[in-house]
Amino acid sequence: MNKLRSSYLLSLLCVLLNFPVLAQSITLVNPILTGFYPDPSIVRAGSDYYLVNSTFSYFPGIPVFHSKDLKNWKQIGNVIDRPSQMDFMGEHLTRGLFAPAISYHKGTFYVTCTDIDHDGNFVATATNPAGPWSDPVKIPQVRGIDPSLYFDTETGKAYILYNSDAPNRKPLYSGHRTIRMYEFDPVTLKVIGEEKQLVNGGVDLSKKPVWIEAPHILQRNGWYYLYAAEGGTSINHTEVVFRSKDVWGPYVPYANNSILTQRDLPADRKDPVTSAGHAQFVEGPDGKTYAIFLAVRPYEGDFYNTGRETFIAPVEWKDDWPIINPDTKEIQYAYTANYKEVKQKGALPQSGNFSYTMKFDKTLDPTLLFMRTIDKNSYSLSKKQGLTLKLKPETVMELGNPSFIGKRQQHLYSTAETEVKFTPVSSKEKAGLMILQDEKHFYFLSKSISSDKPVVQLWKSNDKSMDLLTEIDLPTSTEKVLFRISSAGDSYSFHFSTDAKSWTLLKDNVDGKFLSTKVAGGFIGCLYGLYATSSGEATTNSASFKYLKYSGNDPMFK
Repeated sequence: MNKLRSSYLLSLLCVLLNFPVLAQSITLVNPILTGFYPDPSIVRAGSDYYLVNSTFSYFPGIPVFHSKDLKNWKQIGNVIDRPSQMDFMGEHLTRGLFAPAISYHKGTFYVTCTDIDHDGNFVATATNPAGPWSDPVKIPQVRGIDPSLYFDTETGKAYILYNSDAPNRKPLYSGHRTIRMYEFDPVTLKVIGEEKQLVNGGVDLSKKPVWIEAPHILQRNGWYYLYAAEGGTSINHTEVVFRSKDVWGPYVPYANNSILTQRDLPADRKDPVTSAGHAQFVEGPDGKTYAIFLAVRPYEGDFYNTGRETFIAPVEWKDDWPIINPDTKEIQYAYTANYKEVKQKGALPQSGNFSYTMKFDKTLDPTLLFMRTIDKNSYSLSKKQGLTLKLKPETVMELGNPSFIGKRQQHLYSTAETEVKFTPVSSKEKAGLMILQDEKHFYFLSKSISSDKPVVQLWKSNDKSMDLLTEIDLPTSTEKVLFRISSAGDSYSFHFSTDAKSWTLLKDNVDGKFLSTKVAGGFIGCLYGLYATSSGEATTNSASFKYLKYSGNDPMFK
């Protein structure tokens, strides 16, 4: 209240003295969601903003974030949070859920998405974006990926548009795709009428454009704008726009496409942002247009371990065409806007440099991820023990549901730490902390036994199993061990402690490029994971994790 009174008195004083009243300002720091938060989609409902991202085969699926100011985001739930809705057993981590899109109409929130290998395209609904969300409703007529809904405020009709195959399913070249659309009934959640093709190939078919995808429609000043990603979700990623006077087209491409890309900038620029695209427009609290999109922060060339992240940039309208990031070619790490910042109570930090400690006494934070489904019988929480994981026979190298709970690596320079209480009874029993990109690309810092002696071990994955990089004996009486993994761009270091005071280096300068998306392939990013396994053997043993501490300190945020 005192702050509000002071602000009022300052404004009154400015008026009396004929000084201009200073507008409140906010600094939007990029990425607004650091780490593995790809394929963003956003919707405004009143003064609230909601944002969703792809999660592929991690569970829960499709996080839902809330904000009042486009800067401060708090995860309030997940669309797929019940195994009865969907699970991803048997699927590689980089499969599963691709590119959700969120929309809002007459009190109902809609999320469309693609389960790439099994259920295809579907829609889920909720009256409260925090959940619960409905069971997914399949839309079998929509054959393709990246579906999104558009509600026409003038006609009252709804439409579903998406990436699909080339005309007649006969591509002229690799990557030849189309954008297609059906009318859609938001009550029955079914398509209406016939499918129509809106875009063939991309901006200019003669130039063989590839991977036109993630389409959205926006209506403004009598125009329908269809905008989409083009070029694939890597270094050639772009955003392009078309417009028409009719929702069904014909759609004419903007003469100065693309409206967002980083692919033509010097490769040696400092702290580059690359691979930008997959955008969606939203009206900000100041009434201006902003774009939310994905991009990456490589530490060298096209090497990055943090996955595709969620960024923001202002949009300027020129001659009734939208231009993202109009003032500079390079995406900026900070933008200033003239409206009030609204911080989120109880939210974990998501942008800039930050640190926090997760304590496992009551509930698991909704940002934490399981592999493919959730097995509530495999873990428990208590104030005394923290998080107790049962050692399951499943391993992270397989396609099941191991005892693994992970959080995203959100910085190039980061540290994760945990305290493990664990007494192994065989060499196959292991528990500890890992840094994981996928089933075949990870490092595992574990406690186990070797020759009947307790040891700390560092493992590196190979195609089928793990290679032991190094190990150190522990005192026989040691039950509790602290583990620490640190990243520094293209390298990782691994430490342990038995007293929380002095730390022993197990190994440093470990190859980080092995964990990069460029080496591993796929569409996901690294996770720090709490992991306990009996490596194929049945056991009743368990391991307890007291906390998970995380900190990130990237130079571009200083």
